[in-house]
Amino acid sequence: MSTLQNLEKGQVVAEATFTLGRDTLVRYAGASGDFNPIHYRDDVAASVGLPGVLAHGMLTMGFAVQPVVDWLGADGYVSDYQVRFTRPVVVDPAEGASVTVTATVGAVNDDGTARIDLKVVVGEQTVLGKSQAVVSPWPGA
Repeated sequence: MSTLQNLEKGQVVAEATFTLGRDTLVRYAGASGDFNPIHYRDDVAASVGLPGVLAHGMLTMGFAVQPVVDWLGADGYVSDYQVRFTRPVVVDPAEGASVTVTATVGAVNDDGTARIDLKVVVGEQTVLGKSQAVVSPWPGA
């Protein structure tokens, strides 16, 4: 049975927690080419009024959708994905930051697609608002 069959609104389809460390930020900077020093230097982050070194927004966005991709497997694909960045993810030099994602079915559509709502939090604070992915079955499936 396909992952996308028999979905119900409110059903939790995936949950995951990711730990980001400063090393993660350095690796992402190298992969993305985004070497803004607010992502790896405490002194620069403080000089511009930030509470600490911040995770890259696109890194956070990528981590947030990964549980949906893992849940889908080969049964479908993410056909649309959007978020609002509501709070930065501060990455502590010693402890890092733990980002928790809960993926819940927000709507099941007549065309076989579904909207998956993502709750993305660090501690008790939501860091991505209106985070939604539309999942679709592969054509012909």
